[in-house]
Amino acid sequence: MTERPVPPRPGRGASRARLAEILRVDHAGELGAVHIYRGQQAVLGKARGHERVTAQLGEMEGQEAVHLARFDALLYQHQVRPTLLAPLWRAAGFALGAGTALLGDKAAHACTEAVETVIEGHYAGQIAELAEREPALAAELSKFRDEELAHRDLAIEEGAKDAPGYPLLSALIRAGCKAAIRISEKV
Repeated sequence: MTERPVPPRPGRGASRARLAEILRVDHAGELGAVHIYRGQQAVLGKARGHERVTAQLGEMEGQEAVHLARFDALLYQHQVRPTLLAPLWRAAGFALGAGTALLGDKAAHACTEAVETVIEGHYAGQIAELAEREPALAAELSKFRDEELAHRDLAIEEGAKDAPGYPLLSALIRAGCKAAIRISEKV
């Protein structure tokens, strides 16, 4: 599931342009993840009997917020603008989180599993691409990827694949994530 690294681009400023794409898309992804968990907590946090799952979601949101803060700092440090679609990703993330939570705990976990599976492959490709020219950033991305994998593994343990309509739900979420990645790199 690992993405192939993007080959270096020719020309002056190409490395900087590619770094800008990486930082922009990773910032957008973490922004979306924070809002997915907020949407899930908004629904499940009000329902009786979901305290344990809501606490798990809160912990995962906390880790995503740390990632987002780091990407905020990196955008500033490298003078890279965030995606112009940030308001859309906030709303879409919250709606996805709330929508899957309305389908129940297992569907909320299916959302996490689908998103984190795509993100793991995305980060793996970036890590391979940056290993030589930006080793410190590659190391940070490795840490973030490991945390994303822990989220995915927890979601699977909690029954993500038992969610109603799991194959379709997972496929739609994965496709949406992949599209958001491609768009956020550029816009």
